Order: sequence, then structure tokens, then C-alpha cells
Amino acid sequence: MTAASSELASLIDHAAVKTAFGQTTAHVPVEHWTAAARQAHDLGCTAFDWLGVEDAGRPGASGQRHAVYLHVLNPDTKLGLLLRTEVGDEPLPSVAGLWAGAAWHEREAVEMFGITLSEPAPHLLLPESFAGHPLRKDFVLASRVVRPWPGRLEPGEDGTSAPSRRRAAPPGVPDPSWGPRRLEGDTDA
Repeated sequence: MTAASSELASLIDHAAVKTAFGQTTAHVPVEHWTAAARQAHDLGCTAFDWLGVEDAGRPGASGQRHAVYLHVLNPDTKLGLLLRTEVGDEPLPSVAGLWAGAAWHEREAVEMFGITLSEPAPHLLLPESFAGHPLRKDFVLASRVVRPWPGRLEPGEDGTSAPSRRRAAPPGVPDPSWGPRRLEGDTDA
């Protein structure tokens, strides 16, 4: 991002402009999300780049709050604007009315992260019978329970490393109490 991009971010009402690692972000409360998006559109950011979601990163609160990012561009000046908001149980207002391409990204966020939109959206990637939201940090990867991981074992899983105080499991691996258990002498593989 350039200095001009941070100037563009500072024009957004109700935004706290923060710069970290050379990236300027306009943090907007969720109640001002639609107004900030409309203002960005009116400032010339008519090209939609992407809309993404990630865990808001609070320790011990995995899957409870999510950060939503919107990156749009001004095609004339080539300046980009990154908007950010956080949602929990409240619905995310849709910006698909301003950028049609955002509709796909919003539907993906609903299915993969479990956030709710202000307008209901049909399923996009997963069947309606699918339970859970696969991109959330609190989602258990059932395939890691059913079949052992085919790659190299994680530290502490191969039994050759020194004992530690706490066994660390790789992301997505459920605790040992989850799922089917093998009985001693069971030869099914």
C-alpha cells in the first residue's frame, strides 16, 4: 500500500485507520459496514478484488468472532482500500449490491466459517446435509480420526522425542476422546 492508499482509508467515516507491516486497513464497526463500503464505492473504488474471513484470533475464543476483510480498487488511480470489520452472532450486511462479485465470497464465508448474512444465501460449495464449517479453527477434521495421517508424523507422535509436559496435536486433530476407538487385538486396518 502507498501513502495515497492510507489517505484513501482515512476518508472513510467511522474508521480507525491502522498500518502494520506496510498494509493500511480501515477498521469499521459492523453497524457502519454498508455505509463504509458505499463510501469506498463513491470514492472511486469500483473494482472488487476479494472478500475474506478469518478467526478474530482471541485466545480461548476460537470460532466465536470473525474478522471480515474487503479489498476494493480504484481502477483509475490503481489505489486499493482494505476495509475490516468483526462479526460474532450478529449478521454481516451484504455488499453484493455494490460489487456483484462479492456475492460468491459472502456465500463462501457463510458455509466455510458459519457467519450469518443479512440476506439468506443458497448453498454454494457444500451439500445441505454437511454439518459444520470446515475453515473454522474449532472444526474437527474427521479424516484425521478415521485414517492415520499419511505424511511425516508430528513431533511427539513418533515416540522418539524426549517426553514433554504437554502433548501438542497438529491443527484439526481432535482430542483422543473423540471418534471411534480401536479395541485391543482389532486387526481391521
